[in-house]
Amino acid sequence: MNKIERALQRTTDTKDLVIGPGVVAQTASMFQKLFPGQTAIIIADTNTWEVAGKAVLQSLEDAHVPHEKPFIFDDPDLYAEWKFVEQLKAHLSNMDAIAIAVGSGVINDLTKYTSHVLGRKYMCVGTAASMDGYTAYGASITKDGNKQTFSCPAPYGFVMDPVIAAAAPKELAASGYADLIAKIPAGADWMLADAVGAEAIDPFGWDLVQDGLRESLSAPAAVHAGDVEMTEKLSEGLLMSGFAMQAIHSSRPASGTEHQFSHCWDMENLAYPNGKHVSHGFKVGIGTLASTASLEFLLSKDIESIDIDKCVDAWKSWPEMEEEIRTVFAGKPGHLARGLEETKGKYVDKEGLRKQLEALKAAWPELKERIREQIIPLSEVYEDLKLVGAPYEPEMICVDRARMRKTFSFIPYMRSRFTNIDIVYRLGLMDELTEKLFGKGGIWEVK
Repeated sequence: MNKIERALQRTTDTKDLVIGPGVVAQTASMFQKLFPGQTAIIIADTNTWEVAGKAVLQSLEDAHVPHEKPFIFDDPDLYAEWKFVEQLKAHLSNMDAIAIAVGSGVINDLTKYTSHVLGRKYMCVGTAASMDGYTAYGASITKDGNKQTFSCPAPYGFVMDPVIAAAAPKELAASGYADLIAKIPAGADWMLADAVGAEAIDPFGWDLVQDGLRESLSAPAAVHAGDVEMTEKLSEGLLMSGFAMQAIHSSRPASGTEHQFSHCWDMENLAYPNGKHVSHGFKVGIGTLASTASLEFLLSKDIESIDIDKCVDAWKSWPEMEEEIRTVFAGKPGHLARGLEETKGKYVDKEGLRKQLEALKAAWPELKERIREQIIPLSEVYEDLKLVGAPYEPEMICVDRARMRKTFSFIPYMRSRFTNIDIVYRLGLMDELTEKLFGKGGIWEVK
């Protein structure tokens, strides 16, 4: 049994996947297997219709699968925004058809959520190795000016031709690569959470993401050049991440500190000067640099000798913590509401902190070596992002260094998930870490 077959045994939503050159021609056979006797409708945009939509339609016609006229978004400003959900919902509501999303993040998320609202399953034919959200539950959609994640199942079936993905615009694979390299520090975060008793590692979810991950990341320059074999490996790594999230009903296997930077910038509607939103992968890539830097900082500290009594004495009560959060997020009501809720979810009292730090101290001699083996050195992460064509400095996604420092100060409160930043915070080392990164001679020195 191969890795995909093992994954499909545990996934809650996706029941079939094929990946390989020429597999778009198998779309109809998958549809007939998953949705026997039902009618299909292709959802695409003008670009994805040309690169894959026509081939999907041909597959349906050759197999005599009943189908509605394809629905093709032709708005040049198409993105995952609520008005496009409403457009698609209005169209699909008039027919009893199963959608086949042909595209990447935008088309998949719009189709995923709209199908869910209508009480239907759907299929997806991916056209780019751009993110791990293809096979993950949930859809990221902007509503009322705020990017939100709406709960909805992953596709029932998925088809990916790496030849098509390798020919996609280079920034899409770069974004996918940045999203995948994030699983390296996210794994280290999970190790830390497991060690302190915050969240145990699920071996199946861990293996789906981590086994083969280094190989999927091994040739960033080849991915950038459109190499089909390496694009297929990248695609499989991303798809396995989505399957892991399905299998354990959590994004924990694929998300740690680095994603908290992305979540924060999502709330701030981070965009380029032309108004185009920065891709999820590009935001996560910069977050990966920050998380890796924080992990390397922790590895440089003598945690076996930490003064636990001192850390416990300095630990704030919840009312004191709440006041701190209100100060940190002054003037940012959205961040404040989130910070209060999320921090409460992982807050422990003084006795709880003592137990966490005692567990960390006992585990550290062995744990630090495992973390060293897990992470990629910061200099290599920089180089990998550069080679694949992804941003490797915060300014490249329109985040100046002062803003990067400010974002860093938000991270301990942004999510209830326990990560390496929570270790830094609990040890009272946030100021030292911030100075190391943003002070004189730091990686992101703020002049």
